[in-house]
Formats: sequence, structure tokens, C-alpha cells
Amino acid sequence: MALPFAVLISGRGSNMLALEQATRDGRIDGRIALVVSDRAGAAGLASARGLGLPAAVIELRGMDRAAHGRLVSDAVEKSGAGFIALAGYMRILDAAFVRRWQGRLLNIHPSLLPLYRGLHTHRRVLESGDRQHGCTVHFVVEELDAGPAVIQGRLAVRPGEAESALSARVQRLEHIIYPQAVGWFADGRLEYKDGAALFDGRPRPPAIVEETG
Repeated sequence: MALPFAVLISGRGSNMLALEQATRDGRIDGRIALVVSDRAGAAGLASARGLGLPAAVIELRGMDRAAHGRLVSDAVEKSGAGFIALAGYMRILDAAFVRRWQGRLLNIHPSLLPLYRGLHTHRRVLESGDRQHGCTVHFVVEELDAGPAVIQGRLAVRPGEAESALSARVQRLEHIIYPQAVGWFADGRLEYKDGAALFDGRPRPPAIVEETG
């Protein structure tokens, strides 16, 4: 039975679109039951609605994070979704939200975690002179970007590369690894238990996908 899941976005929703495409071509045995944005002007909302996906705006205005989290969580549950994929969602989730969805909450982060948690990862990589960069899908825990990694996309930083070019290359890898991780979860191969990511019932290092071309 196809897994209903929700996708939380704040901007263009490119990873949401990659996940939707993967449901349509059979790489994910699931369906997007709800797209939620914390910004009414997010371009991803129009894209979601254009594809016939249920979409909702739940803004933070006038609320604290906990109250906002309850509204988002309730909307997700009402949609029938049993799993959440964060896809460029720019709000830090409150502890109660994370506990409520523990083990059913994945995020895509634009760095090779545990390196460069937080924002502006591409700029920080370039400023540090790193030779490698990439992205990570991980289970969400209460500490920011600290949950166990599931899969990483990895690439070599090119000499003199601009931040925008590096960001675009990383995003292409995101569109490969996020559907893979969600597909594993939908198939029951991926789970979170006792603080670890298990694949086929066993802990293992995150899978690595290298950039090609």
C-alpha cells in the first residue's frame, strides 16, 4: 500500500517536485498527501497546486514556534500522512513537534554532515577551501542537523567555483538522493531506532552517491 506523506517547504520546492516525480515513476511507493508552506508566496505552492497536490499555508505570524508546530502537525495528521519530508523548510522545528514525529521525519541538508550545520553551507565550504562538498538526508532529532545520516551525495569543489554554481550542482544531487531515501522508507527498509538509522534492520554508514558528469 502506497505510503501517504507530507512535504514541508518554504521556497521553490524543487525537492518536493523531485519527490513527486519519483512517486509518479514508481521509485517511491507512496503519494504526497499534503504540501505545507510557512510562506504564502512560496513558488512551490503554485507548483504543487498545478500538479493537483493538496497544499496549505501555515504562517508563523503572531504565534510562537510551539503553537505553529501544533498547527502544522495537526494538518499533516488530518491529511492522513504518516511521514514528513522536510524540503527546504526554513523553520526550526520545536521539540514537541520532533518528538511527535520521531522516526517519521526526514530532512535534506546541503552539506556533508556533520560538517556545516545550519545556513550558508556553500559559502562556508568555499571560504574554508574544502575540496569536497555535498548533501545529506538524515532523520530529524531535536538538535539541529544532528540526526543520523541515511545517504549523502558527494562532489568535488571546482577551483574558482562560484557559490551559485556550487549550489546548483549540490541541488542536482539532492534530487537524486532524497527520492532514494524516501523510497527506502516507503518500502520499510529504512527506520529510526534508539538514535540510529537502520537499513534492513541493521545500522550502517550512510550510502554515498558521487556526482557523475
